[in-house]
Amino acid sequence: MSQQPKPLIRRSDEIEYEDVGAADGLRKGVLIDESRGAPNFAIRRFELDAGAEVPEHTNEVEHEQYVLSGEYTVGIDDEEYTVGEGDSLLIPAGVVHWYRNESDEPGAFICAVPNGDDEIELVE
Repeated sequence: MSQQPKPLIRRSDEIEYEDVGAADGLRKGVLIDESRGAPNFAIRRFELDAGAEVPEHTNEVEHEQYVLSGEYTVGIDDEEYTVGEGDSLLIPAGVVHWYRNESDEPGAFICAVPNGDDEIELVE
């Protein structure tokens, strides 16, 4: 019988952000994941600077995203979409996608993924 996870509250000032190596101007903070006792999913918060671009890439797992602030363009499978605060996205595993923030304001989004390997592969 598996052990029941313990409830967890993490305050915003406890989250450490790090630069994402695949793109200048993109930072990630891991809010909840396996290391914090979450048995199934990880929740991460990304910040995308004004003028920042994330190159075309794929991920090993699906991504569910929710835009917290700002407005930016996301490319998914040769289609471009402008997204902003309150919009949601589903990016299936293995699908080519990218981001571009052409505005003068930073953007931020929450990304939920299944626990496990979330290896990123840049498209050349």
